[in-house]
Amino acid sequence: MTLSKIRKRDGRLAEFNEEKIAQAINKAFRATYKPDKEEVARRLADEVLSILEVEGEGQPDVEHIQDLVERVLMDNGYVQTAKAYILYREERSRAREMNTRLMKTYEDITFSAAKESDLKRENANIDGDTAMGSMLKFGSEGAKQFYDMFVLNPDHARSHREGDIHIHDLDFLTLTTTCCQIDIKKLFEGGFSTGHGTLREPNDISSYAALCCIAIQSNQNDQHGGQSVVNFDYGMADGVRKTFARLYRQNLARALTLLEDREDPESELKGVMAGIKERTGLVPTLEDWDAYAAAEREALEASFGDVTKAQQFAHKRAVKETDRATYQAMEALIHNLNTMHSRAGAQTPFSSINYGMDTSPEGRMVMKNVMLAT
Repeated sequence: MTLSKIRKRDGRLAEFNEEKIAQAINKAFRATYKPDKEEVARRLADEVLSILEVEGEGQPDVEHIQDLVERVLMDNGYVQTAKAYILYREERSRAREMNTRLMKTYEDITFSAAKESDLKRENANIDGDTAMGSMLKFGSEGAKQFYDMFVLNPDHARSHREGDIHIHDLDFLTLTTTCCQIDIKKLFEGGFSTGHGTLREPNDISSYAALCCIAIQSNQNDQHGGQSVVNFDYGMADGVRKTFARLYRQNLARALTLLEDREDPESELKGVMAGIKERTGLVPTLEDWDAYAAAEREALEASFGDVTKAQQFAHKRAVKETDRATYQAMEALIHNLNTMHSRAGAQTPFSSINYGMDTSPEGRMVMKNVMLAT
């Protein structure tokens, strides 16, 4: 009888094409370094066809035809080629299995609400019902299937599927490191790039807190897992120092303007403070500032006379204003860390800030206010 149809794996009927059998055999020859075997491949395909005609099955299954190809190769002494053909079949079977499983997974993501789908609730930090949340799940599940089928050791993949082991965050297996710690002090020195623009070194506690959040958010988009600022209090203390020095200078300028009836002397004070720092390394500080205050009085005496009262006023006001500015900065940081989105807008960052080690006055002010804000 003449074959005209074959039955595919999903039950559909398709046109029988002997040439496809010959092509598959020829691929197996090439895989075993036997080129120029087209004629042999056609002859073996004819042999497969002859067996099918003798069997008399009007619509043979694809799997049965492939079994016959293996048998004919073995019977004709092409053992290595038969093995290559078997491996080729297994690879195709794995690809089909992956596609079938993946399509069923995609169906669940597309048509199920998160409250009805364990898959869409797998990550509590992602809203699986949003467009971007669903898109992330499409990518995540596709990556898992690929690693399961083509990357992992088959024994490990099977153990993971059966629950004997668990490979955490399998969807990011080959893509990136995970859960990095950010050295915020090193990051802020000279500024840093987010990949879309460069940010200069901050000069105020509010900028330090804001850029800390931007660093976490930016890193979330480039790397998997959570981000921890391991030296948060040390990093933010630098911002407190800069803020205090600026507020002290501004308050001292106001006091001198009132006491001495002078035009705004802030520009002159900038030069004096810069000179003291260059000569002695001293700057205005929250506590233990007597050495700086003495150096400043000496530098200002010729122009302003005794500035002790003005210094005391400026220091007291600057401490109070710096404390308030630090609280506002920490309040904004807590708010941002708990509301900002990353990873295509579908996820709130996993973020940790570590504090409690910096015992400087500035570090303690940071710790006090971040706890109050929290």
